[in-house]
Amino acid sequence: MYRVKKRLEISAAHRLVLDYPSKCTQLHGHNWIVDVYLQNKTLDKNGMVLDFSKIKESVIDPLDHKVINEVVDFNPTAENLAKYICDLLAPFAYKVQVWETSDNMAEYEKD
Repeated sequence: MYRVKKRLEISAAHRLVLDYPSKCTQLHGHNWIVDVYLQNKTLDKNGMVLDFSKIKESVIDPLDHKVINEVVDFNPTAENLAKYICDLLAPFAYKVQVWETSDNMAEYEKD
């Protein structure tokens, strides 16, 4: 099995819809760190799982410098964003970590 990992930084804003009082329901931003993990049993004709520039483009283009609530149709928690990003990189992505801060990370991993 071939595996690659790419770390990306996204500057984006969001607001959460919560059933309890929280400052996170107000529009706010993060410099998100996103770690994507991809794998495949074979390599493409160029000898890659997926070109690193394609990984970057697939994640950065829809999310960087955006209000994430205007891009997605779900509550943009770090957990939901991890799955969303994993789906963007299907079928190669098997795990995504989304860091809102250096102390707060959510992970989605396919079974």
